[in-house]
Amino acid sequence: MAAIRPFADMLARFLTVYLPVTRNCSRNTISAYRDAFTLYLRFMEDRSATPPDRVSFTDFTTPNVTAFLDWLHTDRGCSAATANQRLAALKSFFRYVQAEAPEQVVQAQQVFNLKAAQAPQPVIDYLPVEAIGLLLEHAKRRGPRDLALLTTLYDTAARVQEACDLSLVDLRLEKPASATLTGKGRKTRIVPLTPQAAVILAQHVGTLPQEPSGPVFANRVNQRLGRAGAAYILAKCAQAAHADRPELVPTTVSPHVLRHSKAMHLLENGVNLIYIRDILGHTSVITTEIYAKASPEMKRHAIEAAAAKTLETSNYDQTARRDLLTWLRQAI
Repeated sequence: MAAIRPFADMLARFLTVYLPVTRNCSRNTISAYRDAFTLYLRFMEDRSATPPDRVSFTDFTTPNVTAFLDWLHTDRGCSAATANQRLAALKSFFRYVQAEAPEQVVQAQQVFNLKAAQAPQPVIDYLPVEAIGLLLEHAKRRGPRDLALLTTLYDTAARVQEACDLSLVDLRLEKPASATLTGKGRKTRIVPLTPQAAVILAQHVGTLPQEPSGPVFANRVNQRLGRAGAAYILAKCAQAAHADRPELVPTTVSPHVLRHSKAMHLLENGVNLIYIRDILGHTSVITTEIYAKASPEMKRHAIEAAAAKTLETSNYDQTARRDLLTWLRQAI
């Protein structure tokens, strides 16, 4: 009979073997799962005086996990979306536990019984094309690297980590120009580059050591630029652009805003959602549809098209208009 594996052993295997090897998850994903369990252990110590080395599977009850989610809201000020992410991490772990330790199936069900909270639809922050142009203008003043970085973030709609992970071998700068991005789940996708972006990247790459595995974007000590470094460069450009045009560029702009901006600009220029999904690296087009729902320009076009179609197909003459107005006045 196989020995029953304790919680600590299963969690260690989940984080060090299952996620990185079996699932091929990124470092960021693994860190997010690790943080969820770190918080749960803190919660158990805070609320139940159970030290981390004493936490077991039996501590993952429906009441305990519900209290943990409430604790995230009240004590840590987490949003519903963040609490849902923590719950998703717990559920993912217990799906793994079910397969590896069937004796824990009943315990796992305690976690599966919980439903995610309704989170408000996130607001999609994006900038108009003119604002993007102003950001790039200020990036150009800072030098070829910063201009190439912001151009890449916008032109490819890359996540900031995807841009930082780019190596020279990932770029094709002759026609047709493209960049190979490695995203969530270590999945790669090839994103086309506009001719203007290819020229800007070529000018920057020409100043670098021509080592295929070398980083496209490096810091001052010639190490691969990190997410914080990329965000800092964008923040400096945003501050300068805001000083020029405060009504156009907000005081803070995150790298993800450039990704959102590219998606919205593609959508508003008639690019099919399927193609936008592939550029963004979304698994499902349902995720990409949030841009269509958030775009006031798309909504305006839809309303205008519907109104035009209605007027074209109806027999709405001036007599009918007067009769309708008469009826409305009487009804009021």
